[in-house]
Amino acid sequence: MNSSGQDEQKQQEKFLMMTQAPVKKLVLKMAAPTIVSMMVTAVYNVVDAAFVAHLSTEAAAGVGVAFAYMTFVQAIGFFCGHGSGNYISRSLGAQQIQNAEKMAATGFFSALLTGLLIGTAGLLFLSPLSHFLGATPEITGTSNQYLRFILLATPLMMSGLVMNNQLRLQGSAQYAMIGLASGAILNMLLDPLFIFVLDWGVSGASAATLCSQLFSWVLLFLGTKRAGNVHIQLRNFTPKFFYYKEITRGGLPSLCRQGLICISTICLNRMASQYAAPGMEASTIAAFAIVSRIMMLSFAIILGLGQGFQPVCGFNYGAKLFQRVKKSYTFCMSVSTLILLVLATLGFVFAPQLISLFRQEDAALIAIGTKVLRWQCIVFPLCGITTPTNMLFQTTGHAFKATLLSVCRQGLFFLPTLYISAWFFGLQGLMATQAVADLLTFCFTLPFGIQVIRKLNQYSQKGF
Repeated sequence: MNSSGQDEQKQQEKFLMMTQAPVKKLVLKMAAPTIVSMMVTAVYNVVDAAFVAHLSTEAAAGVGVAFAYMTFVQAIGFFCGHGSGNYISRSLGAQQIQNAEKMAATGFFSALLTGLLIGTAGLLFLSPLSHFLGATPEITGTSNQYLRFILLATPLMMSGLVMNNQLRLQGSAQYAMIGLASGAILNMLLDPLFIFVLDWGVSGASAATLCSQLFSWVLLFLGTKRAGNVHIQLRNFTPKFFYYKEITRGGLPSLCRQGLICISTICLNRMASQYAAPGMEASTIAAFAIVSRIMMLSFAIILGLGQGFQPVCGFNYGAKLFQRVKKSYTFCMSVSTLILLVLATLGFVFAPQLISLFRQEDAALIAIGTKVLRWQCIVFPLCGITTPTNMLFQTTGHAFKATLLSVCRQGLFFLPTLYISAWFFGLQGLMATQAVADLLTFCFTLPFGIQVIRKLNQYSQKGF
């Protein structure tokens, strides 16, 4: 059998599995590698922050500021990756292979070229970029050191995220896991070598990230060449309005969500330094940054589960099997909420111990971080409803609803709450901002979740 025949056979086998296998087992099967890859990546982020925090509070704050840029990179990568990947998923469900191949190349090369332009511009204006991200004069130096190699890695990070999500959304999550997790593990191994053995300090942490991103990129690209996967080829690059419209349709919620995380992080950095006690600016910024990494680690499990749900949702929605879509959606919500309830309880009880793992020497950092973490843990289980609902609308191509829901947590509710709470309650108000935003997001999302279940029932009864 030739290569083309093998691809067709593999894709047909994948189609049958996605549309006929028991839904709960299928979601868990798809989710297992994505949970592993998300967890490994989140652990890397925590370990990276912990290594840097052992250098100094200023180093921890500088990397926290630079993290806002990394969320911007993720915003572009997820925009192209989720946008193209969701279309690929639906196309494979409808067995339209050629359209999937063109979209794969268009999403990948668009991200690669965008990353080259943005990374170059950032290197030319390095210090102004640090100041824009919220760096105070005392931490600008460490922010610049960390950003330098991250900017060099930008095209790899953006296009790597595209490959990862395209593989995941076409049902090849194991290849996505290998590429993402391998790079993260390499990063954790290189961190102590570069930071402490070679004595590169903060620059060593970002140099380790550059090396690991290159390694991950190569593995992901090789994964796209495996039989049964949609191959990325330059001849299929089709920069036409139709494909960018579809990328926008499926990727705009991710762009808004991640873009608003970037904006909210910048605003939080600025407000934290403004309302911090005199001389405590670095400690306050570092505390918020550390809590962000801890919550990211907890949230990684839910994102991994949701990303396992997405290809099941996309394939079955494209095949018009709406009861399977509903069953996978309700299962994902139930499991997510239960997991978050357990994690939130542990986080609330052991908050001081978790914060002190990063920097025992700074009592102010531990005190602030403990309060911020406990506030967020109180409402964290509500994300078990909001996150799968947002992912369902995004995967099924309901761009407006998905975008509206995605802007709630870090934009529509977070940013106004940030300024209002700071105005009335100062630093104490800043600590509770994310918790208030999560509660409001849940109240806003719940009616959408109820509505979509009713719609899926109606579609099933009408047979379309």
